[in-house]
Amino acid sequence: MLLLEQLDFVFHPQPQIPGRDATLEIQARRILESVGAGKLARQVCVEWNPRLRSAAGRAWFQRTLVSLNPRLREHGAGEIDRTLRHELAHLVAQMRAGRRRIAPHGAEWRQACHDLGIGDEARCHTLPLPISRRARKFLYHCAHCGKDFPRVQRIRRTMACLECCQRYNRGKFDRRFRLEFVRDVGRVS
Repeated sequence: MLLLEQLDFVFHPQPQIPGRDATLEIQARRILESVGAGKLARQVCVEWNPRLRSAAGRAWFQRTLVSLNPRLREHGAGEIDRTLRHELAHLVAQMRAGRRRIAPHGAEWRQACHDLGIGDEARCHTLPLPISRRARKFLYHCAHCGKDFPRVQRIRRTMACLECCQRYNRGKFDRRFRLEFVRDVGRVS
């Protein structure tokens, strides 16, 4: 006879992530538990993602997922460990911040890096991975300060000039500094 918990497991299996690495997940769990992030340790998933080209790794807090570039294997276990810790630092920093928005490589991230044993970690890697450059086809403008903001993709939501918001509204969004669409550079002849 199946118990209620067993039935729940039967009908709601854990989604499988392609490229998932159980060994790295165990390592990540140990690292996270060492800094008191037990809940995060129980949820974290680590995968090899061949879609990563120039990035060594990525972290998604909402999914508690760390994706690593498969080309890291060419650079040895030390580089894999360092990149894993770098990405785990993003998860730890966001967990500690709660719902508060933080800078991706800000003070909270640097503190998490220090706690994870990579206090000298740089924002970007120096690995010889190919860098992809994409044309910035869309141009936006801040009427208040006069700055232009070329973008790769069209902005889908209302966005304001960060510099103006920080200077005149204590860093909070203000519609006065809304970025205005100027032109689609790709369509200009």
